[in-house]
Amino acid sequence: MDDTTTTLLLVASVIAVLLLTAAVGLLVRLVRARRTLRRAGLPTGPRWVFWGAVVYLLLPIDLLPDPVYLDDIGVLLLALRSLRRATHPRPPEPGSA
Repeated sequence: MDDTTTTLLLVASVIAVLLLTAAVGLLVRLVRARRTLRRAGLPTGPRWVFWGAVVYLLLPIDLLPDPVYLDDIGVLLLALRSLRRATHPRPPEPGSA
């Protein structure tokens, strides 16, 4: 291989490792958030959201190929968002009494 190909493969590998690290970090945050909510006795939202995000990260079939973890990161972020919404319900809109 020439230097350009080696450099390109090295850069792609570093990016893939960084994205995988971000996905695993989000998974850890998701698990910790759910555990904290359960300990506090607060609702954790639909269970399928949590388990669906975990399964999506682990399954080899994705919307994007596995070296690109952007779709996995998006699913994990949506699951975290749903857990946060379960703890902080929206206040009623003005005029809807």
